[in-house]
Amino acid sequence: MTDSDLRPSLSATSAAAVIDRLRAGPRAAATPLSLSPEALAVADAPTPSPISPIVLAGFVRIAEFALIVVVGLAMYAAYLPIDEDIWRYLVAIVAIATLSTLAFQTADIYQVQAFRGYEKQYMRLASAWSVVFLIVIGASFFAKAGDMFSRVWLGTFYVSGLAALVLSRNMLFYLVRKWTREGRLTRRTVIVGGGDFGAGVIEELRAQKDTGVEIVGLFDDRGDDRSSSDCAGERKLGTVDDLVEFGRRTRVDLVIFSLPISAEGRILQMLKKLWVLPVDIRLAAHTNKLQFRPRSYSYIGKVPVLDVFDRPIADWDVVMKWLFDKIIGGLLLIAALPLLALIAIAIKLDSRGPLLFKQKRYGFNNDLIEVYKFRSMRADATDAQANKLVTKDDPRVTRVGRIIRKASLDELPQLFNVVFKGNLSLVGPRPHAVNAKAEARLYAEAVDGYFARHRVKPGITGWAQINGWRGETDTQEKIQRRVEHDLYYIENWSVLLDLYILAHTPFALLKTENAY
Repeated sequence: MTDSDLRPSLSATSAAAVIDRLRAGPRAAATPLSLSPEALAVADAPTPSPISPIVLAGFVRIAEFALIVVVGLAMYAAYLPIDEDIWRYLVAIVAIATLSTLAFQTADIYQVQAFRGYEKQYMRLASAWSVVFLIVIGASFFAKAGDMFSRVWLGTFYVSGLAALVLSRNMLFYLVRKWTREGRLTRRTVIVGGGDFGAGVIEELRAQKDTGVEIVGLFDDRGDDRSSSDCAGERKLGTVDDLVEFGRRTRVDLVIFSLPISAEGRILQMLKKLWVLPVDIRLAAHTNKLQFRPRSYSYIGKVPVLDVFDRPIADWDVVMKWLFDKIIGGLLLIAALPLLALIAIAIKLDSRGPLLFKQKRYGFNNDLIEVYKFRSMRADATDAQANKLVTKDDPRVTRVGRIIRKASLDELPQLFNVVFKGNLSLVGPRPHAVNAKAEARLYAEAVDGYFARHRVKPGITGWAQINGWRGETDTQEKIQRRVEHDLYYIENWSVLLDLYILAHTPFALLKTENAY
C-alpha cells in the first residue's frame, strides 16, 4: 500500500472507492453475536450522551461574544446618558467583541484543555483582552477619535469585562469538570490489534494528558497463542466480529487500528466488517517507517494517525440537522394538521380499530425504534413485524388505506417522531421493519453492507425515494438499489441535499407504480 493509496482514499467524506473494496468482502452476520462476559459488562454499563468539543467551543465563542456586548452596554448605561451617541458606542462594543473573539482564538483558549481551568488560560485571556484594548486605543488615537468616547467608560469596560470573562471561565471550568467526570467530553475508544503495536498505542495515549480518549476495550482477531488476552493492562474483549455487535450495544466514538500499515490485507479484512458502524476509524502511524508529509497525518494528542473513516454526521453537522428537523419538521407538522384530521376522520368512518399503527423498526446504529403510521389495514390483519410485505390488491388493506398508502400519506404521523421523539429525521434512509424480507431473505442477508445505512438517523423520505425506489421491496435488486442510494446519501450529506430531497418528494409521490 502506497502513500497515495492511503491518504486520499481513506477519507470518509469521499470514501466511495474504499467502500466498494470493502463491499467485496464477506457479508457481516445478520444475526447478533453473543459477547463475552467482559464485553457485556462494558456494553451494559450506562453511558451518557456525548458533548462534541467542537460544538462546545463554538457555543463558548458565542457566549463570550454576547457577554462582552452586555458588559459594554451595561457600563454605558451606568455611566452615560442614553442619547444618539449610543449607536457610536454600540459599533465600538461590537468591534471590541469581534476583536476579542479573534484574539482568544489566536491565544488558543477555545479548546477543552483550556476550559479545564489551567492557569495559562487566564494569563492568555488577560493578555489577549489587554491587546484588544491597546489596539482600540491606538486606532482611536491615530484616527483622532479619542474625544468621541468616554475614557471612564473605556476603563470600566476593560476592568469589568476582564472580571466577567474570568468569572464565566470559572463557571465553565466546573461545568467541564462535571461533564468530564460523567464521560460526556471523552471519546470512547476501542483499540483493534494487540501485541507490541497495541501496547505501544495504549501506553502513548495514557502517557498524555487531555487527549479526551477513554479506552473502553481491546479487540483482536488473533487467538491468545498469537496475541495475549491482556495488552498493557487492557483485557481483550473479543474479535472484530464481536466489536460490530459491541458497537451496536454501547457508545463507541473512535476505533484505532494498532496494526502496522504493512498489514494491508488484515486491515482491509477488518474494515469490511467495521465500516457499517457510525464511528471514526483511525490507523495509528506512530511506528510507521514510511515518512509521509506531516499534513498527511492527524493527531490524537501526540499520536499520529491516518484517517480511514469519519462518522458521517458529526459536530456542527449534528446541530444543523437537529435544527433542520425541529424547525422545518415543526412547520410541516403545523401545515399538515388539517390533512391529518381529515385522514383520521376517513379512517374512523371506513373501518373499526385504532387510528394509529405503531411498528418497531431499525433506527440509528441498528437500535429498535417505534414509528407511527396511520392504520391502513384491517385491525385484525395488521402486521407489526412485517412478516409479509404488502402487495398489489392486498386484501388486508382497507379502502382508505389503499389511497393513503399510494400517496404515502400514512407516513405523515412520523412527523411526531421527528419533532417530539427525535428518533427519526425528515430526510434519511427509510427505516425498515424488523422482519422485512426480500425473496424470503432478511434484508441484512440479501444485501451486503446493509447495516451501513444505519450510520445516520433514518428519515421519512430519502434519496432512494425521490429516485424511484419507494414502495414494495420484494426482490433482492430492489432492496440492493435502495441501499445503494441510501449509502450515497450518507456519504454526500449536506443541508442543501436535504432541502433538495424535501423539495422533490411531492413529485416522487406522484409515481405510485410500486406503492401498494
